[in-house]
Amino acid sequence: MHTLTPPSCFSGASTHRLSLPGPIQAVKLKPVAVTRVRAGSMEPGRNNAVTSVEKATNIRWHDCPIRNIDRQNLLQQKGCVIWITGLSGSGKSTLACALSRELHYRGHLTYVLDGDNLRHGLNRDLSFKAEDRAENIRRVGEVAKLFADAGVICIASLISPYRKDRDACRSLVPQSTFIEVFMDFPLEICEARDPKGLYKLARTGKIKGFTGTDDPYEPPLNCEIVLQPENGKCPSPQTMAEQVVSYLQQNGFLHS
Repeated sequence: MHTLTPPSCFSGASTHRLSLPGPIQAVKLKPVAVTRVRAGSMEPGRNNAVTSVEKATNIRWHDCPIRNIDRQNLLQQKGCVIWITGLSGSGKSTLACALSRELHYRGHLTYVLDGDNLRHGLNRDLSFKAEDRAENIRRVGEVAKLFADAGVICIASLISPYRKDRDACRSLVPQSTFIEVFMDFPLEICEARDPKGLYKLARTGKIKGFTGTDDPYEPPLNCEIVLQPENGKCPSPQTMAEQVVSYLQQNGFLHS
């Protein structure tokens, strides 16, 4: 048996000895093939010309020799964007966390982009007016694209009420890697839950432009997954997460 003693910086705390069954063995990593690309070469379909994109001038795309397929081979999964949309109180954030936990337990790398969390930092300069909501979604879509390109299963959880904004995010990534999940729960159920008390504030006029009351929600027309009440009962977060995991398995996202 081998024992490890905590370093002196932990003096004052209770001390425990950790017993190990034998010598620690080095972990052998499986070699990963890397696509050879000339340094400084451009992404397929891009040229090396200096160009402008809206207000960004004199820019040029610079590619890296490690490509998307290399990162996917390393992680043994395919990067994608799972975009969870629905009314406030429909369970988007709850599903996102349940799904991330389930995939993590199965050995897959995920990251959750939660709408409220992002408004604490990246999008804290944006209001809930229509034009700011569009910019909010655009920014999240661009970040989600980067996560997917890194080989991560990115789970975006936002009301994202306008169809054109969600479609714009879909257009940022290869079509098959954008998975739109519609939380199709009636307004009555969402308002009864009202976890943040926002429906009550909206009904009393203290919040203007609230989705579902005095601002529209445009449901998806061709989403990949629809989650609904079953026999009048809401499925559990675990059940819904398993439904999304099943889709990922059937469409080859959980292996490289």
